[in-house]
This record gives sequence, structure tokens and C-alpha cells, in this order.
Amino acid sequence: MASYQIELKFSALKELEKLPRQVLPRAIAAIKRLAENPYPPGVKKLAGFERTYRVRVGDYRIMYEIYEDRLIIEIIRVKHRRDVYRR
Repeated sequence: MASYQIELKFSALKELEKLPRQVLPRAIAAIKRLAENPYPPGVKKLAGFERTYRVRVGDYRIMYEIYEDRLIIEIIRVKHRRDVYRR
């Protein structure tokens, strides 16, 4: 399987910077692993979206979109589970 390129939206980067210190290394590691396997164990496809998925990191969620044709994973949101699905 080819390696994917990871892109972060500016808003997701800001959310990543606000994570607690103990969660940040785990979240970054999870994002890096997505480059090799965009469908890791425990991944969920979000209902109502064509290519949006989420992966758990403790009480936090990383939402991302997969662009198979360009081999790109775009990180959309990185937030606590109570806030991640709010618009």
C-alpha cells in the first residue's frame, strides 16, 4: 500500500496545539500512523459524509478525510469527544 501525505487544516493545527500535554504525543503518533494505514483498527466512517472518518485517541477524536485519488489525508478536526461533532 502506498504512503499517504498528511495535510492539516489550519483550524485543526490550532486545535492540536490546544490539546493537553499528555494527549498531544499520542495524537501526533496517531496522525503519523494514518499515513501508512488510513483505515486503522477502530476507525469509524461518519454517517452522512462521503469520505470522512474519525479515530479515537483517549477521550479525543481526530476527524479526517481521505482522498484516494491523490493519496492525501486531510485532518479536519482534533477535539474532545463532547465537542468534535458540533459545528
